[in-house]
Parts: sequence; structure tokens; C-alpha cells
Amino acid sequence: MAGGYYVALSGMRTRIDQLDRLADEIANASTPGYKGERAGHEKAPRLSFAQALDTAIDVTTGSKRLDTRSGTIVNTGQALDVAIDGHGFLAVETPGGVRFTRNGHLARQSDGTLTTTDGAPVLGESGPITLASGEVQIGSDGTVTAGGVVAGKLRIVEFAEPSALIREGGALLRPAEGVTPTEVEHASVFAGSLEQSNVSVVERVAELTNVSRNFEALQRAVAVLMNDIDGRTIESIGRR
Repeated sequence: MAGGYYVALSGMRTRIDQLDRLADEIANASTPGYKGERAGHEKAPRLSFAQALDTAIDVTTGSKRLDTRSGTIVNTGQALDVAIDGHGFLAVETPGGVRFTRNGHLARQSDGTLTTTDGAPVLGESGPITLASGEVQIGSDGTVTAGGVVAGKLRIVEFAEPSALIREGGALLRPAEGVTPTEVEHASVFAGSLEQSNVSVVERVAELTNVSRNFEALQRAVAVLMNDIDGRTIESIGRR
């Protein structure tokens, strides 16, 4: 197979990855605290073909980086909604371990546990926060009270390189192996508010259109190689 096939097919593969990412981001454009991602392209030389096919260089998706720019903070008037002003992430407990999020759309379960809307317990400085009965209030420093009783203080952490966090689905993130968070000593929390996604639907749709056109161009290139060039070669050999 000619090296041009590998270049075109690997280019199509990366466009499919881009389309998947863009579709996920557009679907989560209304998810509070959701962060978009950026990924470039890299050359991936196929060393096993170095001698036979000098042009066989794959194109592959580069490493992904989280776009950690803050989204717009909007007032919701809901007591259990919180938004972090500036850097920091809420810590939550999941079956896979402690995870981190900027999605402050919280809920109170029947047993009083403060959770995310997905049911993951929200961690305080001393573990999961359990609310007593009564009105819930969240202070600007993250202190949570219910019925006038302090239930705990939101555990808010930050990372030296937040863009290196890995998405696990929606606005839920985990650090790479060996990376540990640092507690934010003076967090600023807005109660009754939510941080919106930082994804621009207009930008993503424009990017989606561009990626789709690139994919179609590569598809046509493969068709030309297979139908025209290879076809002529076979016809020429057949006449000999």
C-alpha cells in the first residue's frame, strides 16, 4: 500500500476523534462548570515502514489539554447552587475515588447527604457533608449550615497544572497519577449561583464544519488513490 494511503487514513482517524470531542462539547454546552478541551495534531513516523515506504507518516491526535478559563457566573436563587470565584474545584466522592468538579449544582438526599446531581457525596474538610433539617445556607468561604447548625466547610482544592486534569464524563475530572491537589485556604464562593460552561456553541459549530470538510477532502483523496491511480496501474499492467 502506498504511503499516501497511511497519511490520508490516519488523517481521517484524527478527524473522527475531533468530531467525537466536538459532539461531546456541544452536548455539554449547558452543563454547569463544564470545561472544553483543546488537542492538536502530531506526526507519528511509522518506523517499521521507514525503508520500504518513506512517505508513510501517520497523523495522530496530540495530547489533550483542558481549557480552564472560567465560565460566566449566573444567579439562580437556589440555596444549594454554588460557584467558585477564580481557581479551585469541589471535591466529591465517587466509586472510583475522589474526583473534582466546577459543577456546583448540588442536592440534598433523603438522609441529609449533600451530593452532586449525579449522587456523588460532596466532601468537606472532614469528609462527606451531612445536612440537618432546616434551611441551608452556604457562606462565601464555603461554610455550610443547615437549620442554623454548621454541617461542614466545602473542600475546595487547586492544582499546579489544572489544564492537565483528565475528564471522566461531563464536568467530572481526575488528576493524572501521582498528582496531588492543594487545599485552597481562602476560597471565594458565590451561593445561589452557578458557573456556566466555557464552551462557545458558535465556535464549536464552526470548528465542526471545518473538520467535516477536512474529512471529506481526505475521503476524496483516498477514493482518487484507489479508483484512479491504482485503477490505471492495474489496467496498464493488464495490457502488457
